[in-house]
Amino acid sequence: MGQCGITSSKTVLVFLNLIFWGAAGILCYVGAYVFIIYDDYDHFFEDVYTLIPAVVIIAVGALLFIIGLIGCCATIRESRCGLATFVIILLLVFVTEVIVVVLGYVYRAKVEDEVDRSIQKVYKTYNGTNPDAASRAIDSVQRQLHCCGIHNYSDWENTDWFKETKNQSVPLSCCRETASSCNGSLAHLLPYPPMTFVPSSSCLHVPAFFSTVF
Repeated sequence: MGQCGITSSKTVLVFLNLIFWGAAGILCYVGAYVFIIYDDYDHFFEDVYTLIPAVVIIAVGALLFIIGLIGCCATIRESRCGLATFVIILLLVFVTEVIVVVLGYVYRAKVEDEVDRSIQKVYKTYNGTNPDAASRAIDSVQRQLHCCGIHNYSDWENTDWFKETKNQSVPLSCCRETASSCNGSLAHLLPYPPMTFVPSSSCLHVPAFFSTVF
């Protein structure tokens, strides 16, 4: 009975370590993906410090891999010292996660305001020409995230590009890829065909970004 209990405990620990390795792989993938697509988004942020989250994600992924390795070795060798170290590290990771969640909740509004303000500056420089870096970045983001405007399509009505063109339309990047007849005209938005436009989708919607990652 005792041997059976030990075997079950070892199996649980090995399974837990596999979860750590899986989480480490996912985090490293997400962090690397952020680095890869940074060129499409760098115009929306004022400095390179926006890459810090990607660095942190990769670092956490590497840490989880090391934790899983320690736990696996300690489990296989049945090392009390190793298992004690593994448990202490797990407690530290748990406490750190709680702190990060609390800080994220406290500062989320401030971060959203900063990002919103930064993106608004870029949208105001949009001129609709592909050679222009800012315009190319906006079109790329709207196509990738399937969004239109910072919060919705009406944000375009406040841009200089919309006022200067006087054609009552949004960029073609607001059109769905499957809608070949879409010309960006706002006349189609009353009511808008859901298969043609994406007027209600916000480019600040974080889940939309992660849907492009996975």
